[in-house]
Amino acid sequence: MTSRAQTDGARGILAPVRFGRALQIVLLALIVVCALRYALRHEDAEALPLVLAGAALLAAAAVLRPLVPRRGAWPAAWTLVVVALWVVLTLTAPSFAWCAVPLAFAVLQILPFWPASAVVAVMTGVVIAAELRLAEEFDPTMIAGPIGIAFATVVAYRALDREARARQQLVDELTATQSDLAAAEHRAGALAERARLSREIHDSVGQDLSSIHLLLQAAEQQWERRPDAARAQVRTAADAARSGLEEVRRVVRDLAPSELDGVAGSLPAAVEQVVADAAGIDASFQSHGVIGDVPLPVAAAVIRTVRGALANVAEHAGATRAVVSITAQPDELRVDVRDDGAGFDADPIARRDRARQRRSSGRGRGLDGIEERITALGGTLEIESTPGEGTTLSAVFPASVLAAGSDSSVFGEGDVR
Repeated sequence: MTSRAQTDGARGILAPVRFGRALQIVLLALIVVCALRYALRHEDAEALPLVLAGAALLAAAAVLRPLVPRRGAWPAAWTLVVVALWVVLTLTAPSFAWCAVPLAFAVLQILPFWPASAVVAVMTGVVIAAELRLAEEFDPTMIAGPIGIAFATVVAYRALDREARARQQLVDELTATQSDLAAAEHRAGALAERARLSREIHDSVGQDLSSIHLLLQAAEQQWERRPDAARAQVRTAADAARSGLEEVRRVVRDLAPSELDGVAGSLPAAVEQVVADAAGIDASFQSHGVIGDVPLPVAAAVIRTVRGALANVAEHAGATRAVVSITAQPDELRVDVRDDGAGFDADPIARRDRARQRRSSGRGRGLDGIEERITALGGTLEIESTPGEGTTLSAVFPASVLAAGSDSSVFGEGDVR
């Protein structure tokens, strides 16, 4: 990742630190003070005009710093020019050695670490030479002091730079991880949506088509012997076709099942309508307890579960009768679908084998699709069946799911009341 400092042409260990204005002010102040000091102490010096001209040139370079292009090698070129002016000025007038402090920070800010270290070393040597020129006698602290200060400063800021880079790397890794997580969540959401649409199409359009198929088969068998009954079955098949078409439109719009329309939001009335419309099976409906507010996602799941279960009974169970019941209890809402059909082995391993066979033969998702829909909402699916003794399918939604669903709807709509 490229930082703003790098794109600005600043690549030093202090590049992320934005104190250019402060350095400029400090440098200008030191230039003025050092020039005044030299002028007061060397009024008659022949070099005074040259020193003052050099100070003015150095100050002008400091003032023009904001006008230097930030990209490319321009910042580095400006730094080297200013340091060269300062070296000449300091060797001529040692008073300007104090200007080394803000200049060193500018060097560390703009130049890469090792070139900056070399320039700071040269500047340290110039400061030592200036101090020795001013001293009346040799003092070893004039050598050790600037070296120690320069070394400690560079090492300290180098450590800070490494820590800052390590933190930036952690931030970059965290950002990348968050991006990967967001992408993974997006993929998982897309897969979940595909699975949901697969269930909706199977349990709505698929079941309507299955009913149409059964009705048309029955009409064909009775066309000669009972033409009136056959025509009635054809009309029922046509109604199922219209219902399937409308359901396709609703699935595309991601709306609730059509049975929830026109019944004042009553879930028992909607389920009773599904039971009454069931084809190929004698089905009845029972309701126990007071069915209160039911969130729309749960109501839609109940409708499609009942519809899919009755279609499975009519197509596979060989049953003569089925009973659908809804039971409201203080701690749960329970939906049961019982039939007197052939039953099957409800062992989970046997169920997985049958599901695998259904998928390989291109058939629907069956009980697996029903279970996925229910568990996605926080409910559970219970299956009781034994070969030759019928089947009971129970969808159970705890009260916590009903309460949570009232606050947030999968379909983005209100509750069913």
